[in-house]
Amino acid sequence: MGRAEVLRAFRFALDPTDTQLASLNQHAGAARWAYNHAIGVKSGAHARRRAEVEALVAAGMTEKDARKAVNVPIPMKPAIQTSLNAIKGDPRVQEVLPGAMGPHRPCPWWRDVATHAFQSAFRDADTAFKNWMDSLRGQRAGRPVGYPRFKRKGRARDSFRLHHDVKAPTIRLDGYRRLLLPRIGSVRLHESGKRLARLVGRGEAVVQSVTVARGGSRWYASVLCKVWQELPEQPTHAQRARGTIGVDLGVKVLAAVSKPVSMTRGGPQLDLVPNARHGKAARRRLTRAQQTYARTAKGSKRRAKAARRIGRIQHLTAERRATSLHTLTKRLVTAFATVAVEDLNVAGMTASARGTVDNPGRKVRQKAGLNRSVLDASFGELRRQLTYKAHWYGAAIAVCGRWVPSSQTCSVCGWQNPRRLTLADREFECTPCGLTMDRDLNAARNIERLAQHVASGREETENARGGGVSPPVRLGGRQSPVKREDPAHRAGPPRRSDPPATLTARRKRAA
Repeated sequence: MGRAEVLRAFRFALDPTDTQLASLNQHAGAARWAYNHAIGVKSGAHARRRAEVEALVAAGMTEKDARKAVNVPIPMKPAIQTSLNAIKGDPRVQEVLPGAMGPHRPCPWWRDVATHAFQSAFRDADTAFKNWMDSLRGQRAGRPVGYPRFKRKGRARDSFRLHHDVKAPTIRLDGYRRLLLPRIGSVRLHESGKRLARLVGRGEAVVQSVTVARGGSRWYASVLCKVWQELPEQPTHAQRARGTIGVDLGVKVLAAVSKPVSMTRGGPQLDLVPNARHGKAARRRLTRAQQTYARTAKGSKRRAKAARRIGRIQHLTAERRATSLHTLTKRLVTAFATVAVEDLNVAGMTASARGTVDNPGRKVRQKAGLNRSVLDASFGELRRQLTYKAHWYGAAIAVCGRWVPSSQTCSVCGWQNPRRLTLADREFECTPCGLTMDRDLNAARNIERLAQHVASGREETENARGGGVSPPVRLGGRQSPVKREDPAHRAGPPRRSDPPATLTARRKRAA
């Protein structure tokens, strides 16, 4: 084992008093105002820069030379904070700007709010603008990032972040059931903070910052700590004894695993982990709440009450979904040395089938329902949790390429079905060896077998077969040259048969 320094967040639900609740709302509003102020300053400088470039281009200069000639920097946090300090005013002094008819200080209430709420919002604005520019230049992976927008009260999430000097901490636990926050005071925790308190007491953790956010009708504090912990360099003996497990994610069941796992201590061993479908379970209540909200008048108290009801339902659904995913992912990484999963293209799987006016889509409502089910299962979040938890518990993550035909291949003899399986085909039937089993369980066993050649290590491996990321088998065509699986398990390439022979064999077995 090696002792390493990692950043870990400890999340607590808060039970604030009415006075503290008002202070939390005030801090969230101040952070939102500071973010909008910084975005406004940046957008103004960017607009001036764009106008000057367009003027030079209209005068005959090339756009490239015009961009080099214009020198209008985008203000960053230090400049924005300095300019705000000069004009923000003091609530203890009644001031009027020179030549003005009344007070024009932008935030005379700033003394009631911790200064780090402003500074963190300025940093967030810098990050938002940088993400947009990097995406525009092609320097950022993932989906394109849009131009930073202002945060609107009632639509943007209420949250703020506080920092402190770690040598003179002002963010700390006050006993096991209270958290001390600057300007807000000692807030009671809904659950015990004994674990974090003992880590801090032993000198194994240092509080760096706290992010306070509202979820539904509750406030939560996420305490970010620098923790010194033992990171295993290799799996434990129990993990090595159980070896590798293949995981096939789905909608009918959340996960089909190649080896049985228990979701609770002493519980039954499961091959198919059921999908709780938290979104579907709450859909009826959510629909009624949204209908009630749609019938209210804008700006009324009933509309605000209906909006809070919608927020509570959505928040509880997200919390229950997160609990299920955390339970599954920790069971996998603590019980096995290697966890093999597929590289799923969730964005492509959940793309709309609506089509265009000239080329409308087919079965749009059915595809929309499937998209909701896939998003409710949260494949991306499950993969994210597996990645960082494997690093903590000494396991390895093997990722099979997204073009591997795991559902089409027999996990016993390696025969590949030439007919593409549809969502209605829930069982896999092998013509040569006669295997009949759940298609998801068959895919999980194939994923486990494909992970046998992954190099040992704790970093995530992108291709479990050891070959390229291109499709290893082109359905309906010739097989591309790739690295074979274990020859002891399957000697030779995947065997194919023609569809008529497959249908004939099925009819004979049915008779």
